[in-house]
Amino acid sequence: MNPYEKKRRWKFFLLVFAILIGTASVFYSDFFVKKMEREEQLQFQLYVKVTEQTLAMYDDDRYTGLIDLIRTNTKLPVIMTDSRGDIISYQGLDSTKTNYDLEKKAGVNYDPAYFARELKKMKQQHSATPILGGDDTRWYIYHKDSATLTQLRYFPYIQLAVIGLFLLTAYIAFSSARKAEQDQVWVGMAKETAHQLGTPISSLMAWVELIKSRFDAEEDPLIAEMENDIKRLEVITDRFSKIGSKPIVEDHVVYTVIYNFVEYFKLRTSDKIVFKIIGDEQVRALLNVPLFDWVTENLLKNAANAIENEGTITINIIENLTKEEVFIDVTDTGKGIARSKFDAVFQPGYTTRKRGWGLGLSLTKRIIENYHNGQIFVKDSELGKGTTFRIILKSSITYEPTSNT
Repeated sequence: MNPYEKKRRWKFFLLVFAILIGTASVFYSDFFVKKMEREEQLQFQLYVKVTEQTLAMYDDDRYTGLIDLIRTNTKLPVIMTDSRGDIISYQGLDSTKTNYDLEKKAGVNYDPAYFARELKKMKQQHSATPILGGDDTRWYIYHKDSATLTQLRYFPYIQLAVIGLFLLTAYIAFSSARKAEQDQVWVGMAKETAHQLGTPISSLMAWVELIKSRFDAEEDPLIAEMENDIKRLEVITDRFSKIGSKPIVEDHVVYTVIYNFVEYFKLRTSDKIVFKIIGDEQVRALLNVPLFDWVTENLLKNAANAIENEGTITINIIENLTKEEVFIDVTDTGKGIARSKFDAVFQPGYTTRKRGWGLGLSLTKRIIENYHNGQIFVKDSELGKGTTFRIILKSSITYEPTSNT
């Protein structure tokens, strides 16, 4: 299992664990909510019974005081109406809006709209409980859940939202810090590699010149290829030295840049692989040639490794005049990529080869997006038939280089 898949598995386990904690919290809170609902229902039933007894013993002063004390001790919001819907009594409502004299039908802070809203809420939450009122008429008692119960219902979801927001913030912060640290390590390693390569490259150049002068091999094609390889090493050193620095991009013909690299690369690849460059030969874009050659090299290497025997690698250059963009499609006839892996192939550490580091496409994506302000993605792939990677660059006319490194 490669490091990327291990990382994804750990993320999956952490997500499952978080879901289990959230679910347990919701169920645990729901248990208390239901318990409190039953207790409030019992309180309301007691209130109804006490109210009935109060009406039945209205003229008996021996017990009405005690009964009223029990009834008014109930904290539930309650409204009692007659058969016509007029409010007869209420309890547990906002005192700043219910300073109301029932006999005079008036009050200092009386808010009729507030009563109407509260009565509507009560009717929506619970059905009315009828009792026998004065003159043997039927009255109705309405009630709603207490503020504590209402808040308790929403509490687990608010709690989960706060925890989720905290975890998301922490994840972003830690990821940013880790990424910054990784970038620093990568930049330091790249620059140190460039520095270490400088001495042996200089020595190789001197040895080639010595061979040419001693053996009169100025026109020898093998010596010429050795010089090409040394120049290639210089280019690679230059690439590593540019990591972490603002790149210099210049106007180039895309076809020419790709053609020059393919001519070098195909001599060092199997003869069974055919290279084709098609499309518009005049399309121009702002490029940093050493870095863009690195992109081309990584894509061609992956394409060549995907072709087991014979095959074709086609590079198609397309100009999108509508969006003023340049499309570069690199298509191979290799083994293909599963659709579920389209994004994973660009992650550091992802590789299908036993000896691969899984950094090629990750670096390619970084170079295109951070240094050329473009895009790269798997346009299409089919197992057993091949893969197409697409690079999107801004044309020279509209491009403004980014300083994001």
